[in-house]
This record gives sequence, structure tokens and C-alpha cells, in this order.
Amino acid sequence: MMDDFMIRAALAGLGVALAAAPMGCFVVWRRMAYFGDATAHASILGVAIALALSLSVFLGAMVMALLMALAVTALSGRGYAVDTLLGVLAHSALAFGLVAVSFLSGVRIDLMAYLFGDILAVGKTDLAVIWGGAALVLALLAWRWSALLTATLNPDLAHASGIDPRREQLVLTLALALVVAVAIKVVGVLLIAALLIIPAAAARPFARTPEGMALIAVIVAGLSVLGGLQASLVFDTPTGPSIVCIAALVFAGSALGSSLSRRRA
Repeated sequence: MMDDFMIRAALAGLGVALAAAPMGCFVVWRRMAYFGDATAHASILGVAIALALSLSVFLGAMVMALLMALAVTALSGRGYAVDTLLGVLAHSALAFGLVAVSFLSGVRIDLMAYLFGDILAVGKTDLAVIWGGAALVLALLAWRWSALLTATLNPDLAHASGIDPRREQLVLTLALALVVAVAIKVVGVLLIAALLIIPAAAARPFARTPEGMALIAVIVAGLSVLGGLQASLVFDTPTGPSIVCIAALVFAGSALGSSLSRRRA
């Protein structure tokens, strides 16, 4: 029989998978990989500020991730290439966050847990936050799915249909900030982008519809979580990185299967 902490870890990982996988599809479709990375890196500064002010770490990470996402959106197209802008903001936010953490002399903080996750230390309160956040993300995506999809795949059609692409970008920004906030405990700041992108990328070759890709991505993410937990237990490896390694292996298998299928065709 599984120990309680393993059950909590599995539930936490599956909650994050449910939220991250559909969001990851939009990240892949919009080519926003660096955007997700910048948002995730900013959350460590939110963690430091939250601990300094004795606030909820979840709230601090979400607010800072949201502010970073809004800053990137506002500064895009103002003379800098998007990848340059994201690189500057992502690494600057991470550096400021790490420096801010060093000033928290009266607060005990396990920095490695926030950088790489500590899913085995998830408690019942963390589970409630993770599943509550995942439910909000899924509700937001379900409510705006059609509009988000239209604005993502064809902005001109979105305008013609009365859909404001910038408004839908803000919806995605809010959902992404929520995902970052719920995922920080599971895989950590440095691996959040991987959990967003890899399952969606693995699902892409086998999906015939956007909804199908989102569903396959959820399955891949869920299997990666469970496989990573099992691998971590068997080989005594860090759990967050192990989850991402399993996802990467699934992606490699997906890419190989897709390549072989094209050759046969």
C-alpha cells in the first residue's frame, strides 16, 4: 500500500498536469515557450516578497508571474526583439528573486525546493491550493476556449468575428500565472516551462483536432507525473527533474514514432 505522502504527491502532480497540459498547447501554438519561462522565473521574486511580508507564497508567486506576463505583453513591439526582451526579463527577475531571498535572514527557506520543486512535501493545504488553481484554469479555458482558439490560430478571423485578440491574450496571461503558481511546489521555477511545453509537443504529432491535442497532452503529463514519481522512488532521484525526464522520454518516443509513420506513408 502506498504511503500517504506518495498519494498526496501523486494527486498534486495530477492536479498540475490537468492545468499545465491544456495551457501548454496554447504556449506551443503561439510559440510562447520563452514567455512561459519568463513568467515562471519571475515567480521566485514573488516567493521572496511573500515570505518577507508573511503572505501566501501561492499569492505572491501568482501576482509576480502575472505582473511579468503583463510587462512582457506591454513592452512587446517597442524596438526589441521578443526573444531578447524575454531573455532580459526572465534572467533579471530570477536574479533579483535569488538576491531578495538572500536578505530573508529571519525566514527559513529551502531555495532548492522552489527552484526544482518538492512534491514529496506537499500537504493537504497545498493539495487544496493546487486543485483549486487547476479548477480555475480549466474553468477559464473552457469558458473562453473557442475565442482563445480563434485568436490563436487566426487573428484576422478573430477580428472579423468580433473577438479582441488582446483580450484573449490577457485571459491566457492570467491562466499562465495561475499555472505557474500551482506548479511551483511540484516541479519548481526552473522546470515549470518544461512541464508546460513537453507534453503538448509530444501530443502534437498524434492529434487531429486542438481538443484532441489538449486531451493527449493531459494524458502525457499525467503519465509523466506518475512515472517520474515511481522512477524517483526506485532510483532515489530528485522527483521534479525525474517527472520532466519521463516527459522528455515520451516526447522522444513521440517524435520517433511520428518520423517512422511519415516514412512509411
